[in-house]
Amino acid sequence: MTSPQNVVIIGGHGHIALRLARLLSPTHSVTSLIRDPSHAADIKETGAHPLLLSLEHNTSHDFTQLFQQKDVDVVVFSAGAGGKGGEERTKRVDYEGAVKIFDAIEAVHGDKKPRLILVSAIDIRHPDLVPPHYNEADKEVSDWLRDKIAAYMQWKYEADKDLVERTAFSWTILRPGTLTHEPGRGTACIGRTHITESISRDDVATVLALLVDRPDAAGLALDLVGGDDAIEQTLDAAIKLGETDWLG
Repeated sequence: MTSPQNVVIIGGHGHIALRLARLLSPTHSVTSLIRDPSHAADIKETGAHPLLLSLEHNTSHDFTQLFQQKDVDVVVFSAGAGGKGGEERTKRVDYEGAVKIFDAIEAVHGDKKPRLILVSAIDIRHPDLVPPHYNEADKEVSDWLRDKIAAYMQWKYEADKDLVERTAFSWTILRPGTLTHEPGRGTACIGRTHITESISRDDVATVLALLVDRPDAAGLALDLVGGDDAIEQTLDAAIKLGETDWLG
């Protein structure tokens, strides 16, 4: 039985965020941040509390105040431009928005600062540092990503690079592979793995929900793709192994 925690989800109306809120709401107090008031009903349906706060237009101080007022234990950053608005908006949301949250957490008064779980993406790394376990199929996927969504890969990398240098609060980076809308299988491969398999949004949300209750995953960047091992067991094994998948 896990202890109830105060959780804030940034990007609360996203596909993964809505799934995550449904999983967390029965046992935790969940606040999902939205920028469109019309999304409030969808948030309430998950059991979470909607709150209007814009990652693009509100200040870092606004988020710090929220984290302090709600005595937040865990922040899940699941926001993203989603390809809308071109490279400029991708930079504004996926990089500048993420850094805004990092700064907001650091500015929380006292020793108890929220723990951060950042949703990144597979193969986010320095472009010249190829993981030694990649095979030719992995390299083909990597080349395709860097060709098709170059701006996204760049600004996600810059955000992750900023985060891994921070020591004022605990953080974990989850790096899902290509996402699908297929029903969750309850299985995955987590940690240093090949990157050719897709993963359902249901299963990503399941991993995030487990990470909310895993402070021992602090300092790790964990790859997540489809696989045959039960999610809870493979996540536990990856955390205990303690190998980060970040290559900066």
